[in-house]
Amino acid sequence: MSDYAPEKGLSPSEQEARIDAVLAETTMAEKVAMMSGRGFFVQYAKSGRRWGSEPYAAGGGCERLGIPPLFFTDGPRGVARGHSTCFPCSMARGATFDVDLERRIGEVMSIEARAQGCTLSGAVCMNLLRHPGWGRAQETYGEDPHHLGEMGAALAVGLQTHNVIATVKHFAVNSIENVRFTVDVRCDGRTMREVYLPHFKRAIDAGCASVMSAYNQWNGVYCGQHRELLTDILRGEWGFDGFVHSDWIYGLRNVYAASAGLDVENPEPLVFGDSLLAAVEAGHIEPGVIDTACRRILRTQYRFACAEDPLEAYTPDLVARPEHVAVALEAARKSAVLLKNDGVLPFDPARVRKLAVLGRLADKENTGDFGSSRVHPAYVVTPAEGLRRRLGDDCVILAEETDLPAVRKACAEADAVVVVVGRTHEDEGEYIPGGGIDLGRIDSPGLKAVTRAQSTNGNGPDIGGDRADLDLSPDQAALIREAAASGKPVVVVIVAGSAVMVEDWVDAAPAILQTFYAGMEGGTALAELLFGDVSPSGRLPFTVARSIDDYPFFDRAARQIEYGPLHGYTLLEHKGVAPRFGFGHGLSYAEFRYRALKLRREAGGIEVQVSVRNAGAMTGDETVLAFVRHPPGALEGPDRLLRAFTRVTLAPGEQKTLRLHIPLD
Repeated sequence: MSDYAPEKGLSPSEQEARIDAVLAETTMAEKVAMMSGRGFFVQYAKSGRRWGSEPYAAGGGCERLGIPPLFFTDGPRGVARGHSTCFPCSMARGATFDVDLERRIGEVMSIEARAQGCTLSGAVCMNLLRHPGWGRAQETYGEDPHHLGEMGAALAVGLQTHNVIATVKHFAVNSIENVRFTVDVRCDGRTMREVYLPHFKRAIDAGCASVMSAYNQWNGVYCGQHRELLTDILRGEWGFDGFVHSDWIYGLRNVYAASAGLDVENPEPLVFGDSLLAAVEAGHIEPGVIDTACRRILRTQYRFACAEDPLEAYTPDLVARPEHVAVALEAARKSAVLLKNDGVLPFDPARVRKLAVLGRLADKENTGDFGSSRVHPAYVVTPAEGLRRRLGDDCVILAEETDLPAVRKACAEADAVVVVVGRTHEDEGEYIPGGGIDLGRIDSPGLKAVTRAQSTNGNGPDIGGDRADLDLSPDQAALIREAAASGKPVVVVIVAGSAVMVEDWVDAAPAILQTFYAGMEGGTALAELLFGDVSPSGRLPFTVARSIDDYPFFDRAARQIEYGPLHGYTLLEHKGVAPRFGFGHGLSYAEFRYRALKLRREAGGIEVQVSVRNAGAMTGDETVLAFVRHPPGALEGPDRLLRAFTRVTLAPGEQKTLRLHIPLD
């Protein structure tokens, strides 16, 4: 029996020769088998229906020839397997505007994926946040295509450092959760190319080697079998040479997806498999389509598997080691956005010795949704636990919104009040009908039956999905007002995946800090931020409007929806409407001054030069954002667009001259 397994050190020409031999020796049935995942349902049932408990064979491979399949793990909060490091959610990391940090997070994920037997990662989620009601907003980086592209490209580069193939998802216009399997997104070509595709292209240009198609339709065609998306644009215009695989279960509806450019169906051959083989044998699909798909899969697999690894071995002890947890803590520190501060923060340790910590979320392990991105860390430091470690158990008084007398008593005994409000996996996230990962409960023509025993996780309430509204719950808003009535200094901490409307209570809150879903060390970072060990430095990666009417139309039950060119800050600025907190907003304990802005035309672009000085008394990080405006008479479009950003750390009195590059294109 021949053994064509990838080997370390094979040159590109040797790899190609081996791939040629594989394609010459395999039968058509074996080639078609490479184009599907396999064994998932059995594996999922054996694990007690715990998503990601084992590496999943997600396409490729030929056992007869000694070629292993690709082994998949999800993200993007960390490796969705074992007890991996749990990072703040992607939206939190978007708020850091720290490309270097995001690359390092990708490297940690890459090490931990390899240490747990995985070679393909679905961690790079780059769908644009069009509306904060989107349930999976927490899995992406924000509302601006340039920012989204830079952050996602950094994660992809980091993930591939240790020869894990990175997948960018979900391609494309996927930003409604509850009807993601069926909704038809109508969007013209210019809007698609200027708003909803540039970030994907940035990741592809950075070398991201795989693409996951989206469930939804674009202009009446499902994205998993959309030739214009998968072949004309992705490969013809962008030069992508990796492979495309489907999202799980409903990623394609017809075998012609193979001709359209889809290479792998996941997680099982529900549409491909025997039906695809029969279509080839009947002459409906050219054999060359199958060979092309297999060559894409094999070339990508061999390129990574044959490359030298940065580490000699990837052993289980590398998972969640202290150095990795330290990166998660760094991300939690850098991501928190100080939205408002009327002199309350930072707390003076000499004056604030006892805290009332209020709200049902204060001592809850709340790292994000319970869908495919869920990570199971060995521990989670809650806000209350972080403050108990800081002040001592007796100096943190807990009370929940369901017991207002206890709230009043806690406030009376405390020197200051921290109110933790926001969302959980029950309110937003991947839509999970019946409380468990859904694997096929929606009837769909063209799909083989998946038994209920295989496809359901229980009969509990639905969790996750798109938000029903953008406000806090009434009892949380009442809790904030009750805390404010105590007369003590009050800080509201918002835990959520995207924007929360604050108009109902903002005037009652002297200080507001948004921490998003801050990962396993979120409580540690919160204590440091509140007491001034670290200055808040996050910037909003989205717009917090004053009215829900200031956002684009959003319907979580839509069958069809129109996506226009404006959303977020571009929409509000075009309408002349002031946000409550704008894109890029974020306060600091430091104070920064800008001077000497200069622009210089250089080869291929414009250099922006500016000097920034920390005029405050505390070290802090500043994020510099460079926008462009259209000149008079240009094509109608957004009033301004972000086109470069950088982040810098400055000590008190320190000044640095920063340079940002804006490509002419």
